[in-house]
Amino acid sequence: MRLPNNAHVAIVDGQNFTVMRNTGQPLEPRLGNADKPDLSATNFSAGVRHQDDGGQKTGNTDLTELAHGAAAAGWLNERAVSGEISDVFIIADPKTLGEMRRHYHGELEKRIVGELDKTMTGETTNRIEQAISNA
Repeated sequence: MRLPNNAHVAIVDGQNFTVMRNTGQPLEPRLGNADKPDLSATNFSAGVRHQDDGGQKTGNTDLTELAHGAAAAGWLNERAVSGEISDVFIIADPKTLGEMRRHYHGELEKRIVGELDKTMTGETTNRIEQAISNA
């Protein structure tokens, strides 16, 4: 996958949110400038529609985790609308990514250069760079 120089990379799960920048070349990403934005997960109704059959039957859907995904999408939306983000690659576990997609603003959608539905929070920067290259 080609990741433009200076593109933002958002790495999200139900509890963590990290934003990095590609300081490398499009085919050889090098991530730096890690930032962990402070989010307020307030949209607890967001995940109710997103529950899978198993989660509905057992009550295992964690609305706090899905609200965190909605808050991360909101943070990215604000930056896209204000022009602070021109290119963004989003990495999130499948459930969080699904919830985030429900909240994408049109301006954010225009700026998404790729998505990876994989849990990468807690991984080393080298492993994240390799996952982006292989996407």
